Amino acid sequence: MKYHFAPMEGVTGAEFRRAHHQVFGGVDAYYMPFLSPTQDHVFTPRELRGILPENNPGFRAVPQLLTRNVEDFLWAAGELAKLGYDEVNLNLGCPSGTVTAKGKGAGLLQRRDTLEELLEGIFAKTPVKLSIKTRLGWENPDEFGPLLELFARYPVSLLIIHPRVRQDFYREKVRLDAFAQALEVYRGPVCFNGGLVTPADCQAFARRFPQVEHLMIGQGLLADPALTRKAQGGSAATVDELRAFHDQLYRTYLSLFSGERSTVFHMKELWSYLSRLFEDSARPLKKIRKADRSAPYEAAVEEMFARPLRRDALWEETSNIDLS
Repeated sequence: MKYHFAPMEGVTGAEFRRAHHQVFGGVDAYYMPFLSPTQDHVFTPRELRGILPENNPGFRAVPQLLTRNVEDFLWAAGELAKLGYDEVNLNLGCPSGTVTAKGKGAGLLQRRDTLEELLEGIFAKTPVKLSIKTRLGWENPDEFGPLLELFARYPVSLLIIHPRVRQDFYREKVRLDAFAQALEVYRGPVCFNGGLVTPADCQAFARRFPQVEHLMIGQGLLADPALTRKAQGGSAATVDELRAFHDQLYRTYLSLFSGERSTVFHMKELWSYLSRLFEDSARPLKKIRKADRSAPYEAAVEEMFARPLRRDALWEETSNIDLS
């Protein structure tokens, strides 16, 4: 099984990817939070920081593009190819209203003609392999059949299927029956994404779908950075590893951002996941969320790391997948 780290805007940037790879590993590819190229055809300094190869050393990183415009995609793909990337991922899964209102992300799934024109233009000239991350459709999983027929016309290097429709957002359970039906008709390489949050989930998925060789995990890896390592028979995260991971990320952010406030803000989102690893984490997590400077933040972090690690399944109460 190959494991892929799903992108999350504002969390899994280059600094996060480096720290995770160095401390935990267990990931075959890190997919980057999406770039949204514009007609100006210029990457911002922030975007460049995320995609420069020297900021992604020693591991496979895959850029993701969010666009409905052929020329914008081809420009960005060409620039990424010059940097040495051999694959670009097209985002057809983002359900955000601000994205779909512009006909991007999952918004393209309800605009079949526009999507076909986009794919036709991209595959005619793309300088790199193209993988696609998609949902089942806009509001009904029956929409996925025609979408699969469209995808099957092209040499998609990997079809990453998040088996929800856009209207499900991330609230509803993933639709495993629809995913199983897709496997019966689509012959290209497939990756599953959605709802896998424990090693047992990954192992149960592999038993149910032995023909699938790729898994993409997002929130589960944020909550347990050693998840894929454990799924492959490796060890659980230790307090020392978690501390090293945190400290490396925190120091990097302090040197990168202008001011303590920005650094603390960036760490808070991560702690909303990581805190699930610790017993009795509610009190220090509340202090982390209230902190706006380094001193109170660091004090709250010390209190969190003084807690013992949990031994039970982290997400039993919030599981949204049934692999029984």
